[in-house]
Amino acid sequence: MEQIRPEHDYEAFLADGRFMIQRSRSSGAYVFYPRVAEPRTGVRDLEWVEASGDGTVYAVTVVRKRPPEKDYSVVLVDLAEGPRMMSRVDGIEPTAVKIGMSVKASVVTEDGKPLVIFTPKGGQA
Repeated sequence: MEQIRPEHDYEAFLADGRFMIQRSRSSGAYVFYPRVAEPRTGVRDLEWVEASGDGTVYAVTVVRKRPPEKDYSVVLVDLAEGPRMMSRVDGIEPTAVKIGMSVKASVVTEDGKPLVIFTPKGGQA
């Protein structure tokens, strides 16, 4: 029997530089965070699909750090596919990140671990 390990698969995709999310074959509903079953229906027909990377900031806060460390944003982003995820927005000052801002995802590596971060889309600041 094949072991289902969606979090492991997600991390492997990120390690390859790919931002993938799950979608139910029967309902078409997108799922994030990786799971073995679709939360609303319990169906286990989830497949991996490439995320568009497009999103909109739903909520934002700024984490203030003691110098010389830099402050950073913590955001909830509504992905174009529907799910919401937590991340941060880079490329602008953390205080410039606004609710409703259009953002684009990219996969970066920090401290040897790949993760999804967002940057403002279309020159917003």
